[in-house]
Amino acid sequence: MERNKLITMIEIAIMAGLSFILSKVEFGALWAFGGSISLIMVPIFVMAFRRGWQAGLVTGLLAGIISLLTGGYVVHPVQLVLDYPLAYAVLGIGGLAVFHKPITTGRIFTGLLLGTSLRLACHFMSGIIWFGSAAPKEMPVAVYSFLYNISYLLPEMLITAAILVFLKKTAPSFYKQSASIGSSSASY
Repeated sequence: MERNKLITMIEIAIMAGLSFILSKVEFGALWAFGGSISLIMVPIFVMAFRRGWQAGLVTGLLAGIISLLTGGYVVHPVQLVLDYPLAYAVLGIGGLAVFHKPITTGRIFTGLLLGTSLRLACHFMSGIIWFGSAAPKEMPVAVYSFLYNISYLLPEMLITAAILVFLKKTAPSFYKQSASIGSSSASY
């Protein structure tokens, strides 16, 4: 059991580092207050789908902290938490959608939608509270925050979905794990 926990922790560290590297693969940079379309979510969801939501949550938390430490945009301590560690940690909750094996394309999309929606909620709250002053005068702050954040999160989710489905179709054993690794009773 200890060996399995060690393997999972090593995978978490590798995937968190890979998230940082893949965050540098950006598709456009049109957003004034942060946000970009990148591949940062791919390793986080891989861990959530392969090892469970707890491993995905820890991977996302680490990826968010690394992102913050390597160039985060901070205006307030609560905004820092909402936009970095929390926004990426909640992606791991998408692993709940693939709790039952086998992992199907439908479960991948459900997990992506769940995790990305929770990330959107974090950025949305941050946008309303701290970046609302950037909204055009005739536009409600909530609408501005939603449109701003969905404009990069939706394409990022679709790109992530394409990669994860490609992995499932070309290497189905990629998401398989031994029974004792990543079980729901594992703690980190």
